[in-house]
Amino acid sequence: MKLSVIIVNYNVKYFLEQALLSVRRAGAGIEMETWVVDNNSVDESVAMVREKFPEVKLIANTDNPGFSVANNQAIAKCEGEYILLLNPDTVVNEDTFQTCIAFMDRHPDAGGLGVRMIDGSGAFLPESKRGFPSPWVAFAKTFGLARIFPKSRLFNQYHLGYLDEQETHEVEVLAGAFMWLRKSVIDEIGGLDEAFFMYGEDIDLSYRIVQAGYKNYYLPSTTIIHYKGESTKKGSLNYVRTFYNAMIIFAQKHMGKQASLFVLMLQFAIYFRAFLTLISNFFKRAYLPLLDAIAIYIGLYFLRSFWASYHFKDPNYYEEVVLYFNFPLYILIWLVTVYFSGGYDDQFGLRRLARGLLVGTVILAAVYGFLSLEYRSSRALIILGTAWALCVSILLRFILHFIQFGNFDLGRVAQQNLVIIGDKEESERVQKLLRRAEVNKNFRRSGTNL
Repeated sequence: MKLSVIIVNYNVKYFLEQALLSVRRAGAGIEMETWVVDNNSVDESVAMVREKFPEVKLIANTDNPGFSVANNQAIAKCEGEYILLLNPDTVVNEDTFQTCIAFMDRHPDAGGLGVRMIDGSGAFLPESKRGFPSPWVAFAKTFGLARIFPKSRLFNQYHLGYLDEQETHEVEVLAGAFMWLRKSVIDEIGGLDEAFFMYGEDIDLSYRIVQAGYKNYYLPSTTIIHYKGESTKKGSLNYVRTFYNAMIIFAQKHMGKQASLFVLMLQFAIYFRAFLTLISNFFKRAYLPLLDAIAIYIGLYFLRSFWASYHFKDPNYYEEVVLYFNFPLYILIWLVTVYFSGGYDDQFGLRRLARGLLVGTVILAAVYGFLSLEYRSSRALIILGTAWALCVSILLRFILHFIQFGNFDLGRVAQQNLVIIGDKEESERVQKLLRRAEVNKNFRRSGTNL
């Protein structure tokens, strides 16, 4: 048998189905077997595999032993000359298996092979080719130097950004989403290290392949789609902790004297990246209320001077207390009522925004009567402030909509692209169903080429 494909699944039923369909097409004419190891999914993945893919060999675990253990379960039973460890949130091209077999047959020194990966929007995924971690590599990645200088040999050794993505290269690390392995090499060096629950096992296995005297290659002549982040959510604090802890296990296992420095750096990186993740998540939620607050305050500041001069004929009529007590209080009440009216759930929903601001104004009018005389500025400022808050908040949303979607129509977003993978007949059938459901997308059919 030429090839054994192994897919470890955990609660991504629909992605798994697409992956298996692509594996079935790519495997046409090849003597191969497909294994699915399910880690106790609760989304009926097992039933789907049994019903729609009777040719697949299924291992249904009653718990979740982790990625490494699950792969080793299938590796122990594989009969193929080559083994492919494949993520369930991937789609392989129809020529992928034939291309990889031909390359490995021509390169007996190759222990492992990775291919060019793109995400669902067609963008190249830099983890398609990587270098081994080291204290310097970890430093450059953790502090963003690799992102600032993506093509630098000095700063971006982690993703080997200085290597052309369209050329074949010898690389150090294969991506766990697609690891093409020579079974005789795995028999020699052993399977995945089960100390790694998730993440890091691909780096460890790649390292052991190179240590055993074999080479890992990056092959761009075939491309696969990897819907990065579907099988694992990479924006979470749990991901940060799990990923860097895996790097610590790798360092302690392989780095000898350098391990202590590397572990210290990685432990710092865990807290540093966790802090950045918290800050990022906060600003994703808070940026619009903050913009509203700043814009409203600026308007209130100038309205104070305008109304004092226009109505009271005295530019200094209002006490300074309105700047640090009244205005922050007004803004806080408006933001809270907009929030509870759903104005920040649907950031372009003007009705919810207006309703929240008007409710806030009613509350302000009620609160005004209970304030001490020294904190009662002017009811006119509340009315003028409401008008300003409504106008500037709406204007902000039009500007943000234009920046994000390229138009000022708040009811319309930029049309997204949708790739349909399959033959012409199947593609036309899917398009009809989507149009009947009024799904408005730019359709692109992908048959033999991704």
